Amino acid sequence: MKDAHPENIRNVAFIAHQGTGKTTLTESLLHRIGAITRMGSVEEGNTVSDYHAEEITRQISISTTLAVGNHKDVKINLLDTPGFTDFTGEVKSAVRVTDVVGVLVHAVSGIEVGTELFWTFAEERKLPRFFFVNQCDREHVDYDEVLDSLADNYGSTVAVQYPVNPGEGFNQIVDLISMKLVTWNPDGGEKSRADIPVEHKDKADKLHLKLVEAVAETDDDLMEKFFENDGLTHNELLDGLRKGLREGTIYPVLCGAARKQVGTSLLLDFLVRTAPSPLDMPAETAGKENSDAEEEIKCDADGATVALIFKTISDKHVGDLAFFRVYRGMLSTGQDLRNTTRGKNEKIGQIFTVSGKDRKSVDSVPAGDMGAVVKLRDTHTGDTLSDGKDGAVLESVAFPEPVIRVAMEPRKQGDEEKISNALHILIEEDPSYQFEYDAELQQLIVSGQGELHLNVLIDRMKERFGVEVDLIEPKIPYRETILNSGEGQGKYKKQSGGRGQYGDCWLRLEPLPRGDDFEFVDAIVGGVIPNKFIPAVEKGVRGAMKEGVIAGYKVVDVKVTCYDGSHHSVDSSENAFKVAGSMGFKKVFKGAKPIILEPIYDVEVRVPEEFMGDVMGDISSKRGKIMGMDAEGRFQVIRAKVPLAELYKYSSTLRSLTGGRGLFKSSFSHYETVPSEIQNKLVTEYETRRTEGN
Repeated sequence: MKDAHPENIRNVAFIAHQGTGKTTLTESLLHRIGAITRMGSVEEGNTVSDYHAEEITRQISISTTLAVGNHKDVKINLLDTPGFTDFTGEVKSAVRVTDVVGVLVHAVSGIEVGTELFWTFAEERKLPRFFFVNQCDREHVDYDEVLDSLADNYGSTVAVQYPVNPGEGFNQIVDLISMKLVTWNPDGGEKSRADIPVEHKDKADKLHLKLVEAVAETDDDLMEKFFENDGLTHNELLDGLRKGLREGTIYPVLCGAARKQVGTSLLLDFLVRTAPSPLDMPAETAGKENSDAEEEIKCDADGATVALIFKTISDKHVGDLAFFRVYRGMLSTGQDLRNTTRGKNEKIGQIFTVSGKDRKSVDSVPAGDMGAVVKLRDTHTGDTLSDGKDGAVLESVAFPEPVIRVAMEPRKQGDEEKISNALHILIEEDPSYQFEYDAELQQLIVSGQGELHLNVLIDRMKERFGVEVDLIEPKIPYRETILNSGEGQGKYKKQSGGRGQYGDCWLRLEPLPRGDDFEFVDAIVGGVIPNKFIPAVEKGVRGAMKEGVIAGYKVVDVKVTCYDGSHHSVDSSENAFKVAGSMGFKKVFKGAKPIILEPIYDVEVRVPEEFMGDVMGDISSKRGKIMGMDAEGRFQVIRAKVPLAELYKYSSTLRSLTGGRGLFKSSFSHYETVPSEIQNKLVTEYETRRTEGN
């Protein structure tokens, strides 16, 4: 390799639906360029990318892994991302720091829900993208059909290769750039690059013309040369393809079979000669730590240092590391930098280049490149490190909102503090987890991207912090309210020696519009209740509302008017009127047709069309209301309103219904009256708990 100049760096992230072969492709590329001597496999648990114990056990990628190699004097940083949607946070972090995205598509299954989801992540950042149609060695491959579906869904796609003999014996690809037939040996090495046989010439010529026309359309000068010369030269084609990829006007489509290493040498050549370098990428817009000003951060090795932490790990085998990408300047050992995201100073310790779990110590990492630093004191995923005089703050990683919430309980009493400490550390590493203690529910609520995502969290808590927990269904934050108005007396009178207690108030309760919460009105005239005791009545009412009346849930949307009462010159006190207010509220509430409300969530489910009926039926069985449907390519988006009580572990239900091809997101919508049978059940359970003293 010549040097680490940004021109000679390629930052590539592989994204795809699960089971498409990203890890195998990464392994194949590393073996082809000599970074590893033997190609591992996911099944054997010996790949560079999937080295964590939970990945080896489950045989899936859970974390984004950086793998590095050199090809033709170009350094290639490969980011192998998970395909399970439970780990979309990892995909988000990789997409944030890459320069080009390779979207893998299964040669048989074609576009899947994960393909669509992860594509939107790259679309949000307007990143250059290409497709790699993998597993062309499987039965029933129809490459032309896959090409058509890619064009229909994404537009601007154009084949730069096509498989000659897809299926079990697959070993030949026509390269439409060089117009050569490339053949591979059984060991994955290239056997030959020969002229295209006559039986394939017509198809190759047609696809080559489509490629040339697509490239010519990206540039007026190229279009002129195309018409003048009835085509483009080899170099003009490459330059135009590179420009089209960089500007997002062309999405090249490549193909291969990663496990047989067929097509990987062509992919490597494509990355070197066509994929953008950090110098080709537009400047990053950064804020300033102490002002509203912005600046453009261009890839410049001589500028003030600006780097983004895109991932942190704390592994007992690997150690504590913060992975970074340098956007300007150079990150060096011993350097004093500023965490401009958090307003903290950091001193850079030991720096590594990293490939999987292997680390190599280096003195510095230049602009455009990636590396890892021994974990910093106050710096976490998404933070910016800048030269102290500069103060630039880069856009952080946009982590997804959680889709599943559970309650977490310790198996061992007294472990609450250990659980809290473990969660704080693990969520700093993966902010797509969230947790909070819900005082109303009196539960620790943990949220994540799916059941598997949360199971991984439990495993890490046990392995790294020695704490075991159980995940249980969280309580539902029901609400109580009334449908009718009512009024009545709350009177507290107690005489048991010494000074007595006396409080007497008359209350009127009226329902308020949903969402208005609470209103208290002082309508006392003539001083029948002294002014100093009115706040005590309100305090008693609020206390009763917080405790609930018929089922123990918080009361909402009630107007309370205190309009009459009486007092005793000696025995009346704030506490007596507080008790009277509580007693009066509960008494009147029970006679004003009380009801229980439940939280309703907006749910949006994205599924292939063939699963639409099953998913809609399941939503209906969960008391959900279908609000509408929209077609998006091969997928249907179902919009519904579903009670929160029915959404526990819905991600697992949806995965089961759709074979892992369904996605959903949810958000709070409103509160709605529960059915009478559910209300009766909740009231009965509450009365039983009170009888038992719980």
